[in-house]
Amino acid sequence: MIRSGLRRFSAPQGRGSLFALLAGVAICASLIGSAALAQDSKVDNKVVAKIDGIEITEQEIVLAGEDLGERITQVPAAQRRDYLIGYLADLKIGARAAERAKIGEAPEFALRMAYFRQKVLMDEFISRQSRAAASPEAARKLYDDTMKTMKPEEEVRARHILVEKEDEAKAALARVRKGEDFAKVAAELSRDPGSGKEGGDLGYFTQDRMVPQFGAMAFQIKPGEISEPVQTQFGWHVIKVEDKRAKPLPKFEDVKGEIETYLVRKAQQDIVMGLRGDLKLERLDQPKP
Repeated sequence: MIRSGLRRFSAPQGRGSLFALLAGVAICASLIGSAALAQDSKVDNKVVAKIDGIEITEQEIVLAGEDLGERITQVPAAQRRDYLIGYLADLKIGARAAERAKIGEAPEFALRMAYFRQKVLMDEFISRQSRAAASPEAARKLYDDTMKTMKPEEEVRARHILVEKEDEAKAALARVRKGEDFAKVAAELSRDPGSGKEGGDLGYFTQDRMVPQFGAMAFQIKPGEISEPVQTQFGWHVIKVEDKRAKPLPKFEDVKGEIETYLVRKAQQDIVMGLRGDLKLERLDQPKP
């Protein structure tokens, strides 16, 4: 859509700067796990289903959901429980078939089990150790410290009329300067399928969120003024600025979840780096210098 194309960034308004300040640490994705495994939760471990006598418990459903991660989020919420129970049923009868085939007795299976045991142990250790980092006090302190470094940005609220040719833009400009309602003319003429239906309204935006030519003109004129036709890669625009203001800073409640996630992930990285410490990795697969 043309409206979305005009905007250079898609971060929610009022939050992009904070996210940029909070996103300075790269985190290994494999260390970002769920907050707790089922056995540590308060979930009742009751049996909820059986397949050929094999039980499926409530805690196993929680574990399966954590294990599937993003895959389960793609299943409609109303169908997730049924999906997980079906998944566990297949898992259990498949595992039973593998046991009967003595798959578990193979040396390579023991090696795989040892690897995944180490991985689960490490992920759980890091998860438990990092939870305290996202305390309410730590989250609030990071928010307050970040707010102190943020400088208010100017933003405008504007409408525009987008047409294909310059002479069409001049004709539209002539109509609104003669007194026709800008929103009415935009709804009639604008080729922007997003804002056109809303009278050309683009809402509030900072200059860097728009393509350069459009942003420069929108911030050059004063509230109530209408621009001369401006050309961008989308066509010709007539812009009306309705308001200018300092961009509101995000409220703590609006970014609390992102801050807590950042604190946990930062703690996870610190834990990994601390475990490695000054330990030397000795490579035996390479010739010594």
